[in-house]
Amino acid sequence: VRATHTQGSEPLGVSGAGLRVLPPHGNECVTLFCMLKMVCVLTVVLFWPRGTPCVLFLCLSAYFCFLMTALGVTAGAHRLWSHRSYKAKLPLRIFLAAANSMAFQNDIYEWSRDHRVHHKYSETDADPHNARRGFFFSHIGWLFVRKHRDVIEKGRKLDFTDLLDDPVVRFQRKYYKSSVVLMCFVIPTIVPWYLWGESLWNAYFLASILRYTISLNVTWLVNSAAHMYGNRPYDKNINPRQNTLVTLGAIGEGFHNYHHTFPFDYSASELGLKFNPTTWFIDFMFWLGLVTDRKQAPKEMIQARKERTGDGSA
Repeated sequence: VRATHTQGSEPLGVSGAGLRVLPPHGNECVTLFCMLKMVCVLTVVLFWPRGTPCVLFLCLSAYFCFLMTALGVTAGAHRLWSHRSYKAKLPLRIFLAAANSMAFQNDIYEWSRDHRVHHKYSETDADPHNARRGFFFSHIGWLFVRKHRDVIEKGRKLDFTDLLDDPVVRFQRKYYKSSVVLMCFVIPTIVPWYLWGESLWNAYFLASILRYTISLNVTWLVNSAAHMYGNRPYDKNINPRQNTLVTLGAIGEGFHNYHHTFPFDYSASELGLKFNPTTWFIDFMFWLGLVTDRKQAPKEMIQARKERTGDGSA
């Protein structure tokens, strides 16, 4: 998930180690995230709808929203707009933009901008969530401080004009706050209430708040756990790892050593690896005629890279 402060903001209190004091909005972020966690705990412990006759429907509704949220990030902001690993026709881009608003991890332009900087300068001070600064920083701590000066200065050298050339990206960016309220909170709450008479209280806390918090942490695990724990069969010289648990939670984004070695590959994993729901979705959209130009790393290239820089684990 991306920070809410602006790319052009100046860092505060930078020390020789690159550490910064909390900016004014940083204290607000800490408070908001703590409140979000507390509400989720209360949802599970106190407000879990045990007595609701349609509890299964509500859980399925929440999970469907989770999957849509995940696709808005994985198939949308990540593989389509950040890496241009495939092309999507207008109806699919509209759907992915709406799903991305449901994710509420900043708009497509900001998410993709930060992610490109992350890949270009991975594990350096120019990386927005540099994993060398520890698990907590790369998972959530980077959202509480100003961006390092290198993130700002080196990020300005990259070209992001292709993002704003897409009218879907421009529209979502213009109406982002309204789309987040509608997609992330209103629709997941109203649909169970309207379709089967679920209470607004249960629907809001389970399908909106709890689902949103889980999806945030799943995304953050790609930045933290998948950069610290796992094997490196493709390039042992970089931090990103293959992490099975992250793959399960982030619907296919845990093959991270592969992804950082071949970032242009639309599947973000080696051919033949089974569990990658995001790739299944893109392939299904291809079958429907909504996806074209899927980019893949050839088998020969993958094998040669394994032999040259891999750790021998696969």
